[in-house]
Amino acid sequence: MPLTGSAATSSRWAVVAAGNETSMYKHILIATDGSELAGKAVTAGLALAKVLNAKVTAIAAGEPFTGMVVGLPALRFPVDEYQRAVAEDARRILAEVSEAARKSGVLCETTQVNDFPAEAIVETARTRGCDLIVMGSHGRRGLSKLFLGSQAMRVLTSSTVPVLICK
Repeated sequence: MPLTGSAATSSRWAVVAAGNETSMYKHILIATDGSELAGKAVTAGLALAKVLNAKVTAIAAGEPFTGMVVGLPALRFPVDEYQRAVAEDARRILAEVSEAARKSGVLCETTQVNDFPAEAIVETARTRGCDLIVMGSHGRRGLSKLFLGSQAMRVLTSSTVPVLICK
């Protein structure tokens, strides 16, 4: 069956087998931190979901407070304020993704997880039965990659499902 309309313009996202459209992915996990780069992943993930008629779970992982401060200064640090701010930011980010999904006609659930991003993304994909992860990567190289690490690289190396990295 030939693709028509908007599906035809996005046919690179679809798999056509034996004359029938079949969906390669049925449940896409889109990871976002609200950054401009993550926005590209959200846009790509929602477009892919629309063409494939897949559902989406959007995740925002709020890294837990892991301050290195010990002793008296640690007692004065506003950990509760940090956690509230992270949760509120995640709610705002996920509301924006949810609204974009609604406008695109894509079924979307959201989840906010208080864990390190790579671990949260992989675990959420596993527990929710996602068959594709879509996320952004800054593409850092050299010392910045070594020191800053790469959440995308951690997800790539620990995920059991395919990962689409958007730059």
